[in-house]
Amino acid sequence: MPETVCLALTGASGLPYGLRLLECLLAAGCRVQLLYSQAAQVVARQEMDLELPSRPAEARAALLARMPAVDPEKLAVFGREEWFAPVASGSNPPDAMVVCPCTMGTLAAIAQGLSDNLIERAADVVLKEGRQLILVPRETPFSTIHLENMLRLARAGAVILPPSPGFYHHPREIGDIVDFVVARILDQLRVPHELMRRWGE
Repeated sequence: MPETVCLALTGASGLPYGLRLLECLLAAGCRVQLLYSQAAQVVARQEMDLELPSRPAEARAALLARMPAVDPEKLAVFGREEWFAPVASGSNPPDAMVVCPCTMGTLAAIAQGLSDNLIERAADVVLKEGRQLILVPRETPFSTIHLENMLRLARAGAVILPPSPGFYHHPREIGDIVDFVVARILDQLRVPHELMRRWGE
């Protein structure tokens, strides 16, 4: 299980996946370094009625208020231009990084090796240092450009994990569908969970 996970929230639809993943990682005892884009703030408000403040300290307080059972010392939140954050350097990379949800713009920037903000730079660091990078692209349908960027990243070692829920576990509410996708991400990270029964159980 990774000790430290960098979790990036971008402006694609699907913020419930990212926030549930954050909760599960903290509950499992992982240290989480959270990054979020300006567009993610807009989506959080629209999809979850969540005000995600621009100031990292205020955002951290707002998120911890939603998850009172977790250890607050395990969560660090960094701003988009906070270039002295640990994730900005290959000398102190996280054990793994997840971009959830991941916009096609962010995916394209990572595929091209751009580092115009801390999310892109952190992903670049994770790839170059041979750490695990998981991208959860929330778009449909995928264009040829999208697919070519995903293939480029997969060849570089990234895991492309579209949020495609199954229904064999008979979900009864939206939370069950969210947990299905989050469970797949946690499995990739080798983080133990009990979000759902496994196939054959």
